[in-house]
Amino acid sequence: MLNTTPPNSCLQCQPRRHFLTGLLATGAAAVLPSCATSSKDAPMPLLAKRALVDVHHHVWAPGFLKELEARKLAEPPARNWSLNKTLDDMAQAGVTYTLTSPTTPAASFGDVATMRSMARVSNESGAQLARDYPSQFGFFATLPMLDVDGALAEIAYSCDVLKANGIAMLTSYNGKWLGDKAFAPIMDEINRRKLVVYTHPSNTQCCNNLQEGVPGSTIEFATDTTRTITSLLFSGTATRCKDIKFIFSHAGGTMPFLVERLVMLPKLNPNFGKILPTDQVLPTLRSFYYDTAQASHPGALLSLLNLVDVSQVVFGTYFPYRTSLDHVKGLMAMGFSMNDLTAIESRNAQRLLGRA
Repeated sequence: MLNTTPPNSCLQCQPRRHFLTGLLATGAAAVLPSCATSSKDAPMPLLAKRALVDVHHHVWAPGFLKELEARKLAEPPARNWSLNKTLDDMAQAGVTYTLTSPTTPAASFGDVATMRSMARVSNESGAQLARDYPSQFGFFATLPMLDVDGALAEIAYSCDVLKANGIAMLTSYNGKWLGDKAFAPIMDEINRRKLVVYTHPSNTQCCNNLQEGVPGSTIEFATDTTRTITSLLFSGTATRCKDIKFIFSHAGGTMPFLVERLVMLPKLNPNFGKILPTDQVLPTLRSFYYDTAQASHPGALLSLLNLVDVSQVVFGTYFPYRTSLDHVKGLMAMGFSMNDLTAIESRNAQRLLGRA
């Protein structure tokens, strides 16, 4: 039998995960995403009974897309997106409620006026979609994070007027991660309001075009998620802002694989130890939420679920870059119990969003 928890590691006290039994029984046939998408893994009658909540689903307001196109920043999925495609994708996989957000570069380009305008256009569009389809859509509000006054104003407008379900942030802005002191007033206000913060990775300035032909999303997205988690831990933000409910995309990026290094960091650097002692690193990481977008396969989930409980995992699809059905089939092939599968697909997000 495979023991996925290393002996004498900082994680050996973790309870065994019930889903491992089912996974081992199937011979880990779903190691690669492509192996998890065959029709035999997910009979359509079973799929039709699902009622999923997707926290990681991208849409583009027409005004936002127009600005992206003018600046040559619009990717093909953005140019080809439509509401009908979103609704079709949801129906095929049994997704009944979706939290929408734009993706990188969000409202982080241009001058202050442009950033404020792009945030407002995106948020008004997300709110309108939620008003038109209240049982099917909510939205995470985008902020002009590089403009603190604008971000604070947009938090108030989006939450108090538009009734956003939470805030969407990129993992970094102009080489600054979310624990940077420049963002402290924004984080403090979000903490005061006890909001959900969904994060999406970005390409940081240091690491663009490192290898010709390899897009940043291939490697750097997962790495930037780990950078921003580290920033939140050792800036003191995560400790100070305990009432923020963070969601990290793609199963936490590379963080679960590097967790021992994060645990050791306060021992190696006493200054960090004063901010977050070693024995508080794991409890803090376990308090965060992590989505399944591009991570509904053993390579990501085995590592993540040796760190956090199933209760901290929420369903995400990364549509339109991937389909909801890809992720449903991937999760079903993992061998989860029905209780754990339901928790990941809907119950955890409903609790997080106050919809339980």
